[in-house]
Amino acid sequence: MSFKYTPPKYAQLIAELERRIESGEYPPGSPLPSEHQLMAEFGMARPTVVKALGVLRDQGWIVTHQGKGRFVRGRPAIASGQQTRMGRELLDRKEAQVESSLLSAGPVPAPNRIAAYLNIEPKSPVVLRKILVTRDDEASEISSTWVPADVAEGTPLTGTDDLKQGVRRYVEAAAGIQLDHIVEHVTARNPTREECKLLGVKPSAALLAVYAVAREATGKPWVVVETVLPGDRHELEDAYPIK
Repeated sequence: MSFKYTPPKYAQLIAELERRIESGEYPPGSPLPSEHQLMAEFGMARPTVVKALGVLRDQGWIVTHQGKGRFVRGRPAIASGQQTRMGRELLDRKEAQVESSLLSAGPVPAPNRIAAYLNIEPKSPVVLRKILVTRDDEASEISSTWVPADVAEGTPLTGTDDLKQGVRRYVEAAAGIQLDHIVEHVTARNPTREECKLLGVKPSAALLAVYAVAREATGKPWVVVETVLPGDRHELEDAYPIK
């Protein structure tokens, strides 16, 4: 038996309004049809229309002026469905889908920086999983995942096989929680001896170190993913609306 997926009504309305904005039917600065007009045109209840409009506002497609109505802003710099933030990509990346080699996987004492990010005592037991990622036969980055030892124990994070899911899924399943948001920290520094050898860079080279700290809704941190990037091989770019 085959099943055909039908998006919920509010999602259908979002898709249609986005299409009209992108096509120029609703140009930037123009007023959006009122809630009542949209309800009549699409045969939807007011809560459904309000939910769709709220999503479009939060994503930057439209803006609300008190007492005047809703107006089109235009296509966001990067539409939410296409936005790829580095921390999210690192948490969801599957090792089986990238060209990589495992450098280490096992318990270590938490370095001071990682301990601070995880809100634990320095030297507390954590599991470190480190891989070297290559692209076009050239070392591209060193990616390290730090998880409290009691969470990582018994999961594939300590094994030698390529991870078939992103780190996020293993941590959520092991801890019985849902990760809610990521805080990123970016620093620049010179490489260690090991990084010079692995990345093929000189001791004077500039590296970018990106730390993504994943937290649950309460703010409690559960995992840190660090990626070290040679500065001459990477460029970080982000785009977001000005509100």
